[in-house]
Amino acid sequence: MDIFVQIKRLVIARHVLFTQKAESEMDIDSLTPELVYESILNAPTIFKVLRSSNRYTKKREKLYVIKGLTFDGLDIYTKGKILKKEGVDIFYVLISTKRNTDI
Repeated sequence: MDIFVQIKRLVIARHVLFTQKAESEMDIDSLTPELVYESILNAPTIFKVLRSSNRYTKKREKLYVIKGLTFDGLDIYTKGKILKKEGVDIFYVLISTKRNTDI
């Protein structure tokens, strides 16, 4: 399955976790989870894939950067990863969520 399709399906199903960092960034920019979901669902593609190491597990992981617009044209940047939780459910974990200032 295409990873971007998988991410969008996880968002539609609300299988999304926000880190404390993402929640703080959302508060600063007055963003709601619904606005973040809209921007991901409206994004045309994954903007960039970053390779990273998890600082707790030391395992390599892929982080997906998505730039999308809400229905009102608000430009939002998200960075997240796919995570299997408790061996069963799959979640899209948002590590960073903020207004895109690269415009």
